[in-house]
Amino acid sequence: TQDIVIDAYRIESAGPELQALMSSTYIAGYRVGMLVAGAGALYLASGLGSTAETYSYVAWKSTYLVMAGFMLVGIFTALLIPEPEAFGSENTRHNGDHLKIVILFACCVSGFILTYVFTSGVAELLRSWIVGFSANRVLVSVLVEFLRLVCAIGAAIAVAMILIRTRVISGTVVKRLYIEPLADFFMRYGFSFALLLLLLVGLYRTSDIVLGVIANVFYQDLGYTKNDIATVSKLFGLWMTLIGGFVGGIFAVRFGVVRMLLIGAILAALTNLLFILLAKTGYNIPMLYAVIGADNLSGGLASAAFVAFLSTLTNVKFSAMQFAIFTSFMSLLPKTLGGYSGSMVDSIGYAQFFIFTAGLGIPVVIIVVLVSRRIKV
Repeated sequence: TQDIVIDAYRIESAGPELQALMSSTYIAGYRVGMLVAGAGALYLASGLGSTAETYSYVAWKSTYLVMAGFMLVGIFTALLIPEPEAFGSENTRHNGDHLKIVILFACCVSGFILTYVFTSGVAELLRSWIVGFSANRVLVSVLVEFLRLVCAIGAAIAVAMILIRTRVISGTVVKRLYIEPLADFFMRYGFSFALLLLLLVGLYRTSDIVLGVIANVFYQDLGYTKNDIATVSKLFGLWMTLIGGFVGGIFAVRFGVVRMLLIGAILAALTNLLFILLAKTGYNIPMLYAVIGADNLSGGLASAAFVAFLSTLTNVKFSAMQFAIFTSFMSLLPKTLGGYSGSMVDSIGYAQFFIFTAGLGIPVVIIVVLVSRRIKV
């Protein structure tokens, strides 16, 4: 919810020409927040007396209170800033529907979860039956879980339909919240081009995310310690991501969002090939700095350009809903494939895996070129 609301506010608070800088600043703040809440919390708890050998309740209590205190920054900011002008009064006329919207959401989510709970036994039986025809247990599990996902989505839709038919919630409200944002997107870009844009959204970060899942395991297999990984990957890598985000935002304003989107896609694919060099070099701290630096720099640049691009696709009237759809769709395929990164490495080895992840960037580059012929930002 925080991510969606912040994105909506960012999009509605500035024009398209400033979205690249807004997105780079957003990414920088997000990364700093991760650093403070992650490493910062651990350092604070350790400094207050809690160690791996000796747990201290008082130290962790104080740490959590400090972390909660940092959230006051966001609370006070939200109280002080004005509502974006783009939001208008149209969306505030439906305050009486808010409770019904919450009820609809809670019921649909409950139907989704309960479907998973009650199909666990059936899924296990189905998995055992299919394994009798196919020895590929991984593929069988993917197919069975996909069927469960389809059933769960169907159950959520069925719950929504029942609530509408029984007049617990107005069909007009559901249409305004969920149908109109989708319809608007397809109407503005046309059905075929809208599908191409959604394909780009779903594939753009695949190369980076699939590799990122296995990265820490790869470093450990090469002999790097946890301290090495924390220092180089988390701290140094974070600063490279921040620099890449700012550079991407500035260059997007100067040279255009779509052009930087293309450059980011190419760099993301090429930097994945650097991991092959790291694999052949073995334990080498300077090489680790170089590879992680290049990878995170290009990743930050690509992320800034990509978030700015998604912002330009969003209609201010439906900013929250449309951006929520984009960001959810953005991570669906990459995280699904990323779940099988370990199996891929076991089957083909690290070098071939890194070539595969770089190859995932090729269709992205082609799609960006096709999109650039229609969209000029």
